[in-house]
Amino acid sequence: MTQKQSSPEVRDKIVTREEEAAENDRKFQLSRRQLLKMMGAAAAIGVAAPLVTKVMASSSESPAVALSGAESTSKRLRRWMMVIDLRKCDGCQSVDLPPQCTAGCIQSHFAPEPMEWIQVFEAELPGGGTQFIPTPCQSCQSPPCVNVCPVGATWTTPEGMTLIDQERCIGCRSCMAACPYDRRFFNWGSPPIPPEATFIEYHPERQTPLRKGVTSKCDFCVDMARAGRLPSCAQSCPNNAIYYGDFEEDLATNGDEVVELSKFLSDNNAYRLKEELNTKPRVHYIPGHGQDVGRDAYSKGRKDTVWPWKETKEGAKVWDRLGHRK
Repeated sequence: MTQKQSSPEVRDKIVTREEEAAENDRKFQLSRRQLLKMMGAAAAIGVAAPLVTKVMASSSESPAVALSGAESTSKRLRRWMMVIDLRKCDGCQSVDLPPQCTAGCIQSHFAPEPMEWIQVFEAELPGGGTQFIPTPCQSCQSPPCVNVCPVGATWTTPEGMTLIDQERCIGCRSCMAACPYDRRFFNWGSPPIPPEATFIEYHPERQTPLRKGVTSKCDFCVDMARAGRLPSCAQSCPNNAIYYGDFEEDLATNGDEVVELSKFLSDNNAYRLKEELNTKPRVHYIPGHGQDVGRDAYSKGRKDTVWPWKETKEGAKVWDRLGHRK
């Protein structure tokens, strides 16, 4: 039986259907590959999201773990501390400037006038003469300020940093009254900070931008510690008098040398301010009056602190520590 020959019109239709089928198959394979890629991406996101959340959570709760990577290994927490070698501190008399630790802190935190989060006091020596004592927040292990806050706006992290949450603070100033070192400050009005500071995203680890009606203080530069850098005060000190370290590793550095912390403190008769109060500060001092940098104990006086910005945000006013407008 002879197969009936197809007409040209029929052959054209057959070819067209075959081409359509091939095109549909190609599109199907392409769509399938795209779908698999999308599913793979979704799966990757699904796995990564909890990990990112976990890392961010551990980072915000434990800055030292994020800095050291200890969470994935030994679970050890940093125990941050500071040593101020008064043998090297001359109140910046040798450079003929106001205390540069204070200036560096003000500049990096936009601390408003008259706030000096690390303040350099000139104190009388028992045998005559004076010494300069830079005084940041003492980061007490038993902090009276934390114990009296009625709303939990101030707390101590596992690494030893005492922080303030301005968004929770109600401005009762109980913490200021409780601090035996006078290291807390109150914003009586709209703080005089430069306009650009208002665009910084606020976080309790960095008290910027400041707002009216809350307390603030030295934050021990925990965000800089996480980045592996020294605090602003230590970086700004021209005589390398400020050491920042970790009791857990028993090491500290001033950016110029690294010391074995326990030996450094023991060998140099280090002390802490008002130890009789049992607040257990994490700031230690080595006795001295700037003699290692050539200062005569009877060379009194230091230059007044200067706030560097000339323009401040609209509506800002300057207040003194007691709340009197200047």
